[in-house]
Amino acid sequence: MEPMTAHRPARTWPRSGPLVALLLLCVLWSLASLRNDLLRNFSLHPLPTLEKQAVPYAVLAVMAALFAVARRTPWPRGWHLLEPVLVGLGLFVAPAVLVLLAHMWVPELTRVALFSLVPVFAVVLEPYIGHVMGPQSRGMLPAALATVVGMLSIFPVEIPQSVEAAIAFSAMILATVCIAAANCYAVRVVIRTPGRPIIPLASIAGATAAVGLVLFSAVLEQPFWRWDKLAGELAWSAAIDLPGLLLLFWLMRRMSAVRMTTRFVLAPFVALLIGAAVVHPTLTPRTWIGLLLVAGGIGWLLLAPEHDLEESAQPLNLRD
Repeated sequence: MEPMTAHRPARTWPRSGPLVALLLLCVLWSLASLRNDLLRNFSLHPLPTLEKQAVPYAVLAVMAALFAVARRTPWPRGWHLLEPVLVGLGLFVAPAVLVLLAHMWVPELTRVALFSLVPVFAVVLEPYIGHVMGPQSRGMLPAALATVVGMLSIFPVEIPQSVEAAIAFSAMILATVCIAAANCYAVRVVIRTPGRPIIPLASIAGATAAVGLVLFSAVLEQPFWRWDKLAGELAWSAAIDLPGLLLLFWLMRRMSAVRMTTRFVLAPFVALLIGAAVVHPTLTPRTWIGLLLVAGGIGWLLLAPEHDLEESAQPLNLRD
């Protein structure tokens, strides 16, 4: 008689396809951060922050819905409709609103540095609300913390000097928690229902985000809805934002939440490398140490073996 052994989830090395997709997503994000420089010769009318962010999600919702209808893809019903709604609220709406409320007291570079906390919270939350049910790869939490230390070494972080600034600082941290939790939940939703297509989920989540941001924009901003103001945003969203959002939802079935959240560190890291190659700035020893910490932390988070995802072997298929 063979001895009884405990079943252990398979641990695998990451596949190249999802890693390439994640890198492409980060490149698209970097282009978004360089948008003003890339489009300096075009007359684009600036929109209020939340209204501007609602545009790509609306484009995602419409395009995904049209594709799902054309393919006769089944839509979620009953309580399953609530799942993509929660993903849209937690992944897109809540963080955007919190960042808007905090932006007057938290400088932009500080916000970039604070968003490096997203992988840390994802490491902590994934075993509880994500797909991973067993222990994660060793070193995940230290690697995530190393990226935070590295980002804090690269970007200056201003310590709050007033009650308002402290509340805004806390709101930024809460935004990172929302993103990490929503990312873990989204991966859990798509993994535990392997037969459910991704496109309807993306459409509902995008529609939820667009409607939510429009409503908050009406309350917190002074939105203006005119075609000549929105044309440039729609064109940019279709060319840059839409492919990035589709990659984001495609990765949910093929990459753990921890690895997906490295985009909040990898995207500014790529932008820094591009800027250093073009401008050739003089980097201080502290900046070099920060870059090395970020590179090492990202490398371990992305390349360390972890529990296999059920659908990680699936090829790229738009019906998913």
